[in-house]
Amino acid sequence: MTTPGVDAALADMMDAVFAEHGRDTDLWGRLDGLGLVRLTGSEDSGGSGASWREAAELLSAAVRHAVRIPLAEHDLLACPVLDAVGVLCDGAPRTVCLLDGRGHADAVPWASQAERIVALWADGDAYVAADLAADEVRITPGSNMIGEPRDHVAVDTASLRGVAVPSELVDQLRLKSAMVRSIQICAALDRALELSIEHARSREQFGRPLAKFQAVQHQIADIASEAALARSATESALSVAVAGDWRAPQLDFLVAVARSCAGHAASVVVRNAHQVHGAIGTTREHRLHEFTRAALAWRSEYGSVRYWDARLTDMATAAGANELWGLICP
Repeated sequence: MTTPGVDAALADMMDAVFAEHGRDTDLWGRLDGLGLVRLTGSEDSGGSGASWREAAELLSAAVRHAVRIPLAEHDLLACPVLDAVGVLCDGAPRTVCLLDGRGHADAVPWASQAERIVALWADGDAYVAADLAADEVRITPGSNMIGEPRDHVAVDTASLRGVAVPSELVDQLRLKSAMVRSIQICAALDRALELSIEHARSREQFGRPLAKFQAVQHQIADIASEAALARSATESALSVAVAGDWRAPQLDFLVAVARSCAGHAASVVVRNAHQVHGAIGTTREHRLHEFTRAALAWRSEYGSVRYWDARLTDMATAAGANELWGLICP
């Protein structure tokens, strides 16, 4: 499913690149040459001048082909911080982390494979940032359940001179990080739906296709409805974020809705997709696990399902009866 507002020809090109070159060792360089690594950067800074809509389509295409590279962390999370402080963000793979008071950060995506790490930390009542080479920080490797690097990073902030960044940028970074994972979850759920439909149509049991059994039809219908709900919530939040340049007053609520819907949808989709596939769906040889396990991994990052449910409940309660409708329907 193409992201609304994205040119179909561009979406097809993105999909074709991953389909043909997704396993290439020089994929990052190829994407950089096509202007896709810094897709949302301004043309003056060496980017392609695209929006988050095109970036969402690129991320979705990568998920559909099970390509694991730090596209989102580089283009959508790390580079905007550098843009804000006037530092050029080149094509060297980057990630970003928010350090605690000790100069540490847990589960930093792709730190052990990035060439540079954009670190942010509190300095009194403000925040500062620095673009660090990977060998300037201490990295303890880790990974999530699909093998993507989620590393511990330690930085001696006392020896660094950071550049001041607006606190608003840090707040936006939190929302953008959550939105990135919601986009990826939706793409994984859509792919699980496609595989389930293909399997039900092609496999036979008791002399007829699985798709003819009412129980299987109900399972696939549940997959489709949950995936559609998650995508609708995510696209709604993304639309408001893009229109308001990540400053819309209701954006916190909409991102919480997207993450809550995507997280709960993952439970239903993963369960039903594996039931539809039966034993073959649990094997490493079948591709289903590349998407179901990814959805489960990503829904726990940048806030768990419980965290986003609680955030959603708190905001709805705080709005009260008089303001709740305006929060839901801005």
